[in-house]
Amino acid sequence: MGCFATGVAVVTALDKNGTRAGITINSFNSVSLQPPLVLWSIANEAQSFETFATAEHFAVNVLAMHQRDICEQFAVRGGDKFKGLECSEGIAGIPILPEYSAVFECAAEHRYDGGDHVILVGRVLGFDDRKSDPLIFYRGHYLE
Repeated sequence: MGCFATGVAVVTALDKNGTRAGITINSFNSVSLQPPLVLWSIANEAQSFETFATAEHFAVNVLAMHQRDICEQFAVRGGDKFKGLECSEGIAGIPILPEYSAVFECAAEHRYDGGDHVILVGRVLGFDDRKSDPLIFYRGHYLE
């Protein structure tokens, strides 16, 4: 699948106790314009699987070209992924990264079994586009 260039995003949510969770993804896609639906998937074995599999809301923060460090910060297992970031609060208090190329604030709409992943479909409730160049990943490397 590395032959297909993708953008990179960080999905954020709150767990049932209000603790922030975040994960780097490149499996993000538009599903529908009416109603506005997007999808992404998470591995069943991901450390934050339970949080995202049960979250009522989440945000997809599309990373800008200069945000490789944020991509890597949210890609590691464990630790405080939000360290050093002053996030704002989106819908239902979900954390929104301070910088992004675009952000989609979503309500969870559907969850589907996808083999070793779960496919999460969200209804877009809020959107912001800062019109900056996105971070692109292709064949194991970032494109510039």
